[in-house]
Amino acid sequence: MLSSLQNCLAPAKLNLFLHVTGRRTDGYHLLQTVFQLLDHGDLLHFTLRDDGRIMRTTELAGVPAESDLIVRAARLLQAKARERQPGMAYGADIAVDKHLPMGGGLGGGSSDAATTLMALNHLWQTGLTRKELMALGLQLGADVPFFIFGHNAFAEGVGEELQAVNTPGGWFVVLEPGVSVPTAAIFSSAQLTRDTKPVIMTDFSQATDAEKSSFGKNDLQVVACSSFPPVADAISWLTQFGKARMTGSGACVFCRFEQEAQADEVLAKTPAHWKAWKAQALKRHPLADLLS
Repeated sequence: MLSSLQNCLAPAKLNLFLHVTGRRTDGYHLLQTVFQLLDHGDLLHFTLRDDGRIMRTTELAGVPAESDLIVRAARLLQAKARERQPGMAYGADIAVDKHLPMGGGLGGGSSDAATTLMALNHLWQTGLTRKELMALGLQLGADVPFFIFGHNAFAEGVGEELQAVNTPGGWFVVLEPGVSVPTAAIFSSAQLTRDTKPVIMTDFSQATDAEKSSFGKNDLQVVACSSFPPVADAISWLTQFGKARMTGSGACVFCRFEQEAQADEVLAKTPAHWKAWKAQALKRHPLADLLS
């Protein structure tokens, strides 16, 4: 039995497009999007403890351990594990190397939670299937099931209805505009349109790579740009190199390139007041093989 899992990547995601097609009676928005995994993200480290305590051993500014999705995910799985095996401790120390910004639209918190569920499900030998773990993850947030799903995906509903899809691949330059965009503020804005005509997955999957790179739009982008001018500035600057758009509800923006050298050229030209980085597209989640 393993006692630890180290250097577990919690990969970032991009929304290659994001359409808001309606709103449910409970207030949740109906979405369509394609999620793209990247080989860049937070690194999590897990070590088992025999006293049943869940301890985040890393201090994260502005994120108390009790409200951290990492800790909440571990405790949710711990409760499920104890239902199956009463009397077992199921404890863990969790350390975090935080690389993704909060409020960036990259799914950092959701990805951390998903990596925690997958890693501890394996270490604790809980035996939950991918489907069971996805259902557990949905209690923590609509994006968490995607990361457990393990593949790039066409998503519908509130983001939890997932189908695997082939994406263009390549390299992405991501700019962090230096602001944190609150998701709730974007979705509650009077500016947000909620009537984009639904597409079908084959509209995207049968497109060429070039067409996929410019497919659709991000309906949240107009709202974020209006409320947070640094987002608009970053998109405007990056657009000179290709099809630039915002991911999620912001604030980060991205542009895809076929070759790494192209991404490097853009990084070299990026103004110093922005943090910028490159990442390669992933086809599968690094921990996908831990689940059946």
